[in-house]
Amino acid sequence: MKQQTAATDIEVAIFFTFEGGNLIYKNEYKQLPMPQCKEHFAQGFANANVPTIFELVAMAQEMGVKFIGCQMTMNVMGLEKDAFVDGMEVGGAVTSLEFAKDADATLTFKRVYYFFNQKYTIGGK
Repeated sequence: MKQQTAATDIEVAIFFTFEGGNLIYKNEYKQLPMPQCKEHFAQGFANANVPTIFELVAMAQEMGVKFIGCQMTMNVMGLEKDAFVDGMEVGGAVTSLEFAKDADATLTFKRVYYFFNQKYTIGGK
């Protein structure tokens, strides 16, 4: 979706934290595995000519999408800026909020985890 938004001349920034950072982490994003139990999607993506994550990142950068890596995540994981795709900015939650406060629209994504039959939601209620 970030490419479609950027293609319409709308300013786009993506704030990456923790596992989301894998999408722009140089050692990972060229070879990310399919999520567990979704491996069958790989052939469908290939048949439909869906670009890889690596290609989508490059396309987004070409369209001017701003990538912001979470400073706290980098500190916790012991990572430096040069471990991520070129052109990534580094900022904290306030950086993300500063960008979002004047936005006409914002999108957030949440992830639900199940550990020991307990449901944990990340990024929302």
